[in-house]
Parts: sequence; structure tokens; C-alpha cells
Amino acid sequence: MLSSATATAARIDRPMLKRPFKVVAVKFPKFLPRDVERIRDTFALKLAARIERLPVQVSFSEDRIMSSCVTPLMRKETSPVVLLHGFDSSCLEWRYTYPLLEEAGLETWAFDILGWGFSDLEKLPPCDVASKREHFYKFWKSHIKRPVVLVGPSLGAAVAIDIAVNHPEAVESLVLMDASVYSEGTGNLATLPKAAAYAGVYLLKSVPLRLYANFLCFKGISLETKWDWTKIGRLHCLYPWWEDAAVSFMTSGGYNVTSLIKKVSQKTLIVWGEDDQIISNKLAWRLHGELPNASVKQISDCGHLPHVEKPSATAKLITEFVRETLPV
Repeated sequence: MLSSATATAARIDRPMLKRPFKVVAVKFPKFLPRDVERIRDTFALKLAARIERLPVQVSFSEDRIMSSCVTPLMRKETSPVVLLHGFDSSCLEWRYTYPLLEEAGLETWAFDILGWGFSDLEKLPPCDVASKREHFYKFWKSHIKRPVVLVGPSLGAAVAIDIAVNHPEAVESLVLMDASVYSEGTGNLATLPKAAAYAGVYLLKSVPLRLYANFLCFKGISLETKWDWTKIGRLHCLYPWWEDAAVSFMTSGGYNVTSLIKKVSQKTLIVWGEDDQIISNKLAWRLHGELPNASVKQISDCGHLPHVEKPSATAKLITEFVRETLPV
């Protein structure tokens, strides 16, 4: 059960596990910001305790990047599921759905995209699209080494499409959730003077803006829960290099994958919350029409982040999709 701080109205699912979410103790890695101890959400705390850093050698940095992720408890014969996250977020987005996927018997990884999450970026590398893509690919090549089911929510869907088209050997199939794939990158923000860019990312980190984002994304949850989720959502912003990484991405132009969509060859599941107030669910059908091998599943009474609002339904859809795509 979730703690009282995360008790929500009926529209927000609560994961019901057949066995406890495995974690030795709620003892956090030393590299996490100390503010993790102020979070009350039981599932976030347990997933945070499992975050680790694995070395990744990339061409744009002399030093290996110690890259944050949650690794599976055991390897399986089925295709690994790799969970990305949305814009300026972290693997903690998956705090409710990750344990359900493990419970279903899937080999599940949660990966922090370069520049976001909890990787060690003290020697800051570039955090543009090409760098994010290479970072994921080198992580996959070093640590996973098998084609994966790549799951991307929101902007993570653009990340997933970019990887699937440029490195098809790494991606067996895709799950795109409430996909932010039709925006033209960071637009005019890419031309901002550095001082203005830093002012913008400082605002992005602010508690009021993060709290307001939770009001937009989630309905029917208490203020206490929104406050706790705000602390979870901005935890990665507390690193001293976060602002530099955010500005690097902003001024690089960001993701513009519209022209890549029709080049996706992998089988794709499109998942959308019917009540998404951030990106209209009508775009699910546009995306379906442009992808050569896709199906659509909508989740009722759900907004922009199904894996947070409706973890049981989300895990069920992902699990069924993985099993349907298994080789005979």
C-alpha cells in the first residue's frame, strides 16, 4: 500500500503486488541528493534505493559517464523492457509501474536520459539530442546487449523514436505513451542569450512551477500528495550541474522527430490517457496513421502520465504487448 502521503482519490490507481517490492532496506545511494529523505512516497523511496550508476564510455567525453538507472533483479529470456522518462525528469516517474512489470516477470530497466536524472555530470558533457542518443546506445551496448522494448512517455517518446530510427539493432519494439513527438524542439528558446536561458531553467526548477505542473497533470489527488510528487519530480534538479545541462539542451534546439516517424520500422503500441490536458489524445490517431505497424490503446479517466496515474492499466498493456511480440 502507498503511504498516507500518497493516498489519492479513486481515479489514481495504487499498485497491488503479489509480493513486496523487493528492496533490502530503504538505504539510499550516497550520490542521491539528501532531499530524498524528505520524500514520503513509499514506492518512490523503494525505487530510489535501487538506483545505481553504471559506467558508459562515449565519444564526446574523455571520462566514462557514471550513468544512473534501475537494473533488473534478474535477466529473462524475453526481450528486456527499458523505461525512459519525460522531459527533465528521472526514472522515479516509474515508481508505481516498475514493480508491477517486475511482478509480471519482465526484465525491466529504468534509464535516466543524459542531462536529466541522477547520473554524474560533474565534468559536463554536451546534452544535445545526438549526445543523448549516443549515451543511450553506448549504455545499451555495454550493459544490455539485446534488442529491447523501448518505452517512452511524453518527450521520452521522441527520444525513443530517435533511437529506434538511428539504432534499429537496439530496439525490437516501441511503446509510446501520450507522445510529445510533434513539437519543433525548443523553438525560440534555442536563441536566447545565455543569461536569459539560465533564468529560464532557474524558473523550471522552482517549487511553484513544479507544483503547478502537478495541478495540470493530475486531478483528484490531495495537495499533500501533489507536494510530495513535486519533491520527487525536482529531486534531480538539486545537483550543481543540472542548470548547465538544462541550458545545454535548451540552446541545442531539442527534439524534432516529426520527419522520423514514418521511418520507424518496429512494431509500436501507442498508449494515451483519454483525459490528457497536456497533449490531445486526438494525436494518438495521427501518430497511428503515420506509423507503419502500430496499434492504439486508450486509458479512460487518465491524464498525461498513465504510468503515474494508472500504473495497473499501464503495466497490463505493456506486459500484454511484450508477450504478443514474443517469437513463436
